[in-house]
Order: sequence, then C-alpha cells, then structure tokens
Amino acid sequence: MSSLVRKALCLPERDRVRVAFLSLCRSLKNTLFRMNIHNRFLSALGSVQVWQRLAVISLAALLVACGSTKSTPQGHYRVQRGDTLSKIARQHGQSVSELARTNGIRNPNKLEVGQLLKVRGGSAAPVGTGGGSMASAGSSSALPAPTASTNSVAAGRSINLVWPASGPARRGVRASHSQGVFIGGQSGAPVNAAAAGKVIYSGSGLRGYGNLLILSHDANFMSVYAHNSKLLASEGQSVKQGQKIAEMGSSDTDRTQLYFELRYNGKPVDAMRYLPKR
Repeated sequence: MSSLVRKALCLPERDRVRVAFLSLCRSLKNTLFRMNIHNRFLSALGSVQVWQRLAVISLAALLVACGSTKSTPQGHYRVQRGDTLSKIARQHGQSVSELARTNGIRNPNKLEVGQLLKVRGGSAAPVGTGGGSMASAGSSSALPAPTASTNSVAAGRSINLVWPASGPARRGVRASHSQGVFIGGQSGAPVNAAAAGKVIYSGSGLRGYGNLLILSHDANFMSVYAHNSKLLASEGQSVKQGQKIAEMGSSDTDRTQLYFELRYNGKPVDAMRYLPKR
C-alpha cells in the first residue's frame, strides 16, 4: 500500500476525496491540464454533498482515462478485445500469413489487447465500436464499416476490371450499398475475378452475404463477391483476371444474384466507374 493511500485512510472524508482525486490526477501527463482541473475541483469541494463528490471523482476518472488513451499511428491497428488475426487481416485486405509475417507473430492465437500491428492501407476503426456493417448485406467483421453515401465515390487511382458476371446489372438502392452492383443471372452461372489478386476470405460465416469471396488486388484495392451458390477458390489462393472463382446463387438473399463491391483503402467506391461499358 502506498504512503498516499495509508495517509488517506486516516483523513476526514473531505480530505480523503481530495487525496483520491490527486491520485487520479497524477496519471495525467499534461501538467497544466492537471493543475487546472485540480484547482477548480478544490474550489468547489466544500459546497457539495458526498454523493456529488463521488460523481466528480467518477468524472475525474473518465478524464484520466481520456487523457491516457493511446493513439494509433497511420498504417497501424491497435488490437481490441475480441479481435483475431484473421479478422484484422480481412479488415485490411491482407492474408493472415502476410499480417503475421509483417509483425513477427509466430502464434496467431496469442494477441494482446492494445497490441500495435502494422497493417495495409492505414488504421481502421475497430470492428464493432462504431456500428454499421460492410453494407446492408452483412457483418462488419469482414471489412471496416463504410460511410453511407448515395453519391458516386471515386478511388485515388484507377484499376482495370472486367465484369464478374454477365447478367443484367443494377446499382444498390440503399445508401449503404449504393457503390456496389447487383448482377442478375441463373443459378450456377460463372462468377469471375474482376481483376487478378489473392483470396483473403472464402466462406459463409458472415451473416447477410451468403457464400462470400473477398479478393485483395494490391495494397489499395479489394473486391467483394456475395450470395454465391458455390465457392471455387480458397483463402490464400492467387487468381487471374477473368478466372472462375464461384457460381452464382441466392445464398442469404431472396433472388439469384451476385453482389459485387469494389473497395479502395477499405472504403467502397463506385464500381460502375471502373467496370467497362457494356
């Protein structure tokens, strides 16, 4: 037990509150900020009731926590409770092996909350702490939540794409997936890679997307293929542009269709801008 705590136990209630507050203040790094709060607190202490003092102490604790929150540098991600290496890799368009290699991680099951990881495409908001999903189509555990917009959003540079399927195409209606394209067709029709890349997600674990594939094309671009009936490419596999990677279906949707989305640095951009004119 520290000497400060020992002394506090022998003090009158008002002084115990002051000592507790001082102890909290000591964890703040900014001296001027600490002194300003301290002086204001002491001037008001004599005129408040016990429950009010406790409320002020709670507020002080919150200020201390805010003052000591660690920032996340650009190009890094800070591990949150519930994160897995696979989840973080999908957020940033990387394979698990690449993320582990970049950060010298030998055991992907041993991540620590607060651990700083070097990632692609800048820092992303922790999953599940801002709400929202990749689109209306599913869970935010695959990719960072997009900023909904009905306006056409352009990427920072161009990419050469081919149509992933040959059916009739329409834009999404809702703002949350207005940058994506729904392509109709027959069940079992081929779904092709819009550009060469590597599969970073292949599965059906994301509610609302059905059988889903996510391809990483380079350090900036990713593409999304949802609602397939069958997946023909596995995680970590490299694919060529135009290669058949899935078969069209209606998994987790009410009609046979492919939902295609293009992302730049984790954010949806207008896929129609980059798909060739039909």
